[in-house]
Amino acid sequence: MLDDTWDGTLVLEKLAAIDKVDEFFEAVDEDDFALAEKLMKAARVDAETIAHVLRMMAEAEG
Repeated sequence: MLDDTWDGTLVLEKLAAIDKVDEFFEAVDEDDFALAEKLMKAARVDAETIAHVLRMMAEAEG
């Protein structure tokens, strides 16, 4: 679901700051919405952005 357009985004920067980028990508690959949300919250991503990312994940599911 996530591709090169995510490189350097604020979400990834915040996840990198808490060393959770790989875990986040695994959650996305496994369609683990709860874990993806938990990781973004831990990285202090704002609620609007979290909702957007989760929407993108859902849309990518089909």
